[in-house]
Amino acid sequence: MAKRTPAAANDGGEVARECVDAGRFHFKPLTEDDLPIVRGWLLRPHVAEWWGPAESMDELREAYVTHADEARATRAYLAHDAGRPIGFIQCYAVMGSGDGWWEDETDSGARGIDQFLAEADDLGKGLGRSMIRSFVAMLFRDPSVSVVQTDPDPDNVRAIRCYRAAGFLPVGVVETPDGPALLLKQARR
Repeated sequence: MAKRTPAAANDGGEVARECVDAGRFHFKPLTEDDLPIVRGWLLRPHVAEWWGPAESMDELREAYVTHADEARATRAYLAHDAGRPIGFIQCYAVMGSGDGWWEDETDSGARGIDQFLAEADDLGKGLGRSMIRSFVAMLFRDPSVSVVQTDPDPDNVRAIRCYRAAGFLPVGVVETPDGPALLLKQARR
């Protein structure tokens, strides 16, 4: 659960611009109206510990709303479970993501994800694992998506355990613009 907003990202499909039901979960594209909710979540200690300092409303707007309709944009969503907003999730095209991220990537089908659960009480109960599985399954509906990756801090044991339980396999520790990260990937099955 690393924070990043790649400068030139592309999720590769129209699915990212629409509300999507993925089994038990509903993924709603982030809008201007959602920014106060996300900003509040970013200030929560369990999120800030791994996500870093909360962006301002203007920074969130620039990252997720102003350019949301552009072909090359990070796609951000509010995740809902049974109508309850439970967290934030974003995806981006790995290749060409810019700002020093994944400069050696040559697979145009690789997607990256980052996410967090909003409530500390939801941690450690399998909710994050289920949300991630549903989101990854949604991404793989696009036949051009070949692999999904994520890159938590190597010390974020809870996130690593969650990703492994969701089907991600560790590739190794890599250096990123945010510092060291454990790269985990899940290939199309």
